[in-house]
Amino acid sequence: MSLNTLANIVPEKDTSLEKDHPLREDIRLLGRMLGDTIRELEGEPMFDLVETIRQTAVRFRREQDEEAGKELDTILNHLSHKETTAVVRAFSYFSLLSNIAEDLHHNRRRRAHLRAGSPPQDGSVTLALERVAAKGINTQQLENFFAGALISPVLTAHPTEVQRRSILDYQLKIQRLLKERDRTQLTPNELRHNEEDLRSAIQTLWQTRVLRSVRLTVQDEIENGLIYYHYTFLRQIPYIYAKIEDILERHMDKAAPRIASFLRIGSWIGGDRDGNPFVTHQIMLHAAERHSALILDYYIEEVEKIGQAMSLTERLIKVTSELEGLASTAPGLPASRIDEPYRRVFLGMHARLIATSRYLSPHVGRQYQENTAEPYADSAEFVHDLDIVIRSLKQHQSNKLAQGAIRDLRRAVDVFGFHLASLDMRQHSKIHEQVVSELYEKNVQDNRNYPDLPRSERAEWLLAELKRSHPLVSSLSDYSDITQGELRILRMAAEIQRRFGHIALPNYIISMATGVIHILEAALLLKEAGLVQFGEAARSTVNIIPLFETIDDLRGCANVMEELFSLPEYRKMLQSRSNLQEVMLGYSDSNKDGGFVTSNWEIHKAEVELTKVFNRHGVRLRLFHGRGGTVGRGGGPSYQGILAQPPGSVNGQIRLTEQGEVIASKYTDPEIGRRNLETLVAATIESTLLDRGAIHCHTPQYYQIMEELSASACAAYRDLVYKTPNFTQFFQESTPIREIAGLHIGSRPTSRKPSNKIEDLRTIPWVFSWSLNRTMIPGWYGFGTAVENFVQQAGNTQEVLTQMQEMYRTWPFFQTLLSNMDMVLAKSDLGIASRYAELVTDSELRQYVFTAIRTEWELCVKWLFAITGHTELLQDNPTLARSIRIRTPYIDPMNHLQVELLRRYRSGDDDDAIRRAIHLTINGVATGLRNSG
Repeated sequence: MSLNTLANIVPEKDTSLEKDHPLREDIRLLGRMLGDTIRELEGEPMFDLVETIRQTAVRFRREQDEEAGKELDTILNHLSHKETTAVVRAFSYFSLLSNIAEDLHHNRRRRAHLRAGSPPQDGSVTLALERVAAKGINTQQLENFFAGALISPVLTAHPTEVQRRSILDYQLKIQRLLKERDRTQLTPNELRHNEEDLRSAIQTLWQTRVLRSVRLTVQDEIENGLIYYHYTFLRQIPYIYAKIEDILERHMDKAAPRIASFLRIGSWIGGDRDGNPFVTHQIMLHAAERHSALILDYYIEEVEKIGQAMSLTERLIKVTSELEGLASTAPGLPASRIDEPYRRVFLGMHARLIATSRYLSPHVGRQYQENTAEPYADSAEFVHDLDIVIRSLKQHQSNKLAQGAIRDLRRAVDVFGFHLASLDMRQHSKIHEQVVSELYEKNVQDNRNYPDLPRSERAEWLLAELKRSHPLVSSLSDYSDITQGELRILRMAAEIQRRFGHIALPNYIISMATGVIHILEAALLLKEAGLVQFGEAARSTVNIIPLFETIDDLRGCANVMEELFSLPEYRKMLQSRSNLQEVMLGYSDSNKDGGFVTSNWEIHKAEVELTKVFNRHGVRLRLFHGRGGTVGRGGGPSYQGILAQPPGSVNGQIRLTEQGEVIASKYTDPEIGRRNLETLVAATIESTLLDRGAIHCHTPQYYQIMEELSASACAAYRDLVYKTPNFTQFFQESTPIREIAGLHIGSRPTSRKPSNKIEDLRTIPWVFSWSLNRTMIPGWYGFGTAVENFVQQAGNTQEVLTQMQEMYRTWPFFQTLLSNMDMVLAKSDLGIASRYAELVTDSELRQYVFTAIRTEWELCVKWLFAITGHTELLQDNPTLARSIRIRTPYIDPMNHLQVELLRRYRSGDDDDAIRRAIHLTINGVATGLRNSG
């Protein structure tokens, strides 16, 4: 064989633009090094085997070559366990290395754009602020916007993240070395050292265990979530604020508005106990303490670093009297530095921060020596000290110092406080009902069970108890383990708020909320811990947030909120929350329930109706979008997604979940992380401050068309998933769903309860499984049939098509719907999927279901092209098209191997090596797809 390296896996040159030449070179470099590593550590025959499999898989995929498929079967059928593992690892690591090269190239192109002085791009705060200025938004309007805004990505620990921390660390090292080659003019000797370090990193990767040996604990998930603060959040969030301030000051000078801290990170990790019995009151306290320890460690390091640099002497400057006062309280400096007031001040801050850390998180953070300094009462006191420093620097014209690291630290303290991130609590409404039932049984002389009471009687009793000042529970020991566990969690919530402030734990989410009763039940339990009180002294220290998840719940959520706001007792309590009510909308379960089209449409309609209800009652609305990484779980480009929201539904307030492998892909690299955060900010600014009413002049007509499309799409989806006899068997046999459970990728079980029903399966493994077998039906199924039926019923094909083409051109919702579907269709591959379908033992079932899937896929592509005017998938997204071209030659062999391994495993070959190889393929395919769950 004449091939020398895996570099030949790069796509053909003539398919790429010249600007992508550096990307191709990076992939060749990494491919050569990985190939050399395989050759050195596994031998020449193994390398030849990897390349043969790749070439054969490419022929089968691109040419639908049946002979290639047979040849591939023959090769895979005769691989030894050792060969199988090596082949899977080779393609997994090439996918990972390609991802690194792509991320670097994104940053490279972005920097080239900025260096060239090109106009700012969509999704940048620069362009968003330019558009706001062109609209005539004045200083006061901008200041009011920032003062009332909240943009909060919320990190969750849903089990689709398959990367180990060790792998992420080496990924960052390789990325840093590539960046060094790209941005620095290296001498020949430096270049050799750089290449040696790259080879060393790749050799280490090859010999590092990819899979976790044990299932993640919640503590592990907490630590995994915290690494992204070091990677991105701690430095890039202050950078974004400084960028906004600098842009406004350049354009408005002294009239520039004050920018309140509106961009904050949230977390579910350690507070989300819906279906996770491992989240206990001790775990939630551990999460809060780890959060606090991390941010205080960061402040201590930054204060020490800044203090060492602040060598300004009183002999040359005149500081303010308040800084002199602050310096006088600090520990002494050596006599040689006694004339350096800023160093004295920062030494004092350093001592007080150490004392604060020892008080707030004495057992979980870095261990500091005890000192006699007084801890800060709260982060506002620390901000006050930093403001004294900034005012003093400005007084003696040291503005550059005031605008540098000290400004960033001051912003970090304002954003992260001493709590780092707001931790949400979440529990299922059924658990609340179970606990409340026990409280009722123990405290009310009634022969009837609480769940059997008429809804009106339950509401009356709940409201009466909420207004009573004393709790129902006096001794926990009188109650069941479940009730004790729930009440301990809530008592711990009160303790966390006392220690770290209300902002440390401000939200309580009710899963599967279907009525006002579920909100009142949660409120009663919160009242037991002193977090909520109705009546004359009505107050709440948490936002009570209903989560509407199913199609029926989305359709009824506006009525639920209408009924809730009609309760004077609740409205009075809401005043203590600044008259703001948050509502969470679930993309995942609604998609599994009704399919891609109907889920998106019902969420859109729910937002419209919620906006009306909230406006009618004069209550401020904040929407929390519970979405995942894939389109099937509400994922897709954030900028377009936010702009596609109904007018009035954003209004400066938005929270959205960031889940699984998407967290790593968005926030491991600081530049990409900053760009993703900036996109959220830009979209929220534009959605709130720019008038988009003209776009919606045809809304009633568009809505009627979408109603018909949604009904037809939902019927097609449910006919397949819920009405096809034995569809569950097809799903379980044609996907790796059963094998995912053994992958140790999360602390939660894959199903809510022991059951084979699709209704009981968590949405994440549902979507993950369809992604792995490349069918991806949660992201497109039903659209093709819907349009086909609508066109046939209308009779006039061209007229209907013209209407939908107009919808696509003018309606952001429809644009985003089709754009996201386009992306999923491009990532799907029915050639690969057909091989998974062959695993289904019932041939009639296999034939029926896969034919339906193939027919629907073809209809989706047909009508997508007809409406958009495109002739190929991703025609208007060449960057993503290029990315898919690069990665598919690495993903396909892993899919082919996964099919063969599943066949062996399910035939009785349950050797540990086979099971481990299956898990390696799951990891590898997920790495290649990047957003799989």
